[in-house]
Amino acid sequence: MAQANELVLPAGGAEDQGNGSVYFIGTATTIIRYAGFTILTDPNFLHRGERVHLGYGLTSKRQTDPAMEIGDLPPLDLVLLSHMHEDHFDRVAEQHLDKQVPIVTTPHAAKSLKKSGFAAPIAIKTWDSLTVKKGDTTLKITSMPGTHGPGIMGKILPPVMGSLLQFRTASGKVPLQLYISGDTLIHDQLREIPRVFPDIDLALLHLGGTRVLGILVTMDAKQGVEAIRIINPKIAVPIHYNDYTVFRSSLDEFKQAAQAAGLEDRVRYVSHGDTYAFEVPESRRT
Repeated sequence: MAQANELVLPAGGAEDQGNGSVYFIGTATTIIRYAGFTILTDPNFLHRGERVHLGYGLTSKRQTDPAMEIGDLPPLDLVLLSHMHEDHFDRVAEQHLDKQVPIVTTPHAAKSLKKSGFAAPIAIKTWDSLTVKKGDTTLKITSMPGTHGPGIMGKILPPVMGSLLQFRTASGKVPLQLYISGDTLIHDQLREIPRVFPDIDLALLHLGGTRVLGILVTMDAKQGVEAIRIINPKIAVPIHYNDYTVFRSSLDEFKQAAQAAGLEDRVRYVSHGDTYAFEVPESRRT
């Protein structure tokens, strides 16, 4: 299990710092493209009707198909994995994902990946960082605090991390800060994030109101709205909301809650197979 604090990738391809995109495959699986980086998050490629195993004999049936098959993925620079749960890293990923691709994740998940034959899992603990260099752009990935369940449920479920991605130009500018919540509930440590990382541009929020044995273990509509208030991103994109039977809080509920809170102008909705494209002003880049 690697515990490096720096990763150097081969330079290559256009480093467009003016435009980026998030392609939504389903669940928490996205492809983030920016400044020459191509990043896959939480790979889950099971199909409608197939089941994931959540541990302790619990399963959940998938209700959607992924918008892309794993064999159609573009060349990846790295994978971000919030935690080791089968709806975030499934048996398809275990079998077919390139075993050499760097996977940035929790120490718990990195150990599991190593046992499965992955050569380059990189473990980062909460608030620790990994620096990734590619061409003229540097990406700093910091593990953000996450709590997957309350009380004893939080001890039973695997440790989870959010991620803060800071892209930095050769001149030292930070044109983009992107936050990914991971499967977390609202908790006190989340309030530290905007203090350490103000001016977050984009947040990908894991919603769904997942319930295990009746206990809430991912943000529902109400908590999703509270997360926007706490993290204070310029734009929030909800993901992880309707793909499995354990997801009990619908996207429509979140839309209603965001509208009632007066936050609808800060939310962008991306359907499976669609892309959220964004622009970064030149003043942020030069």
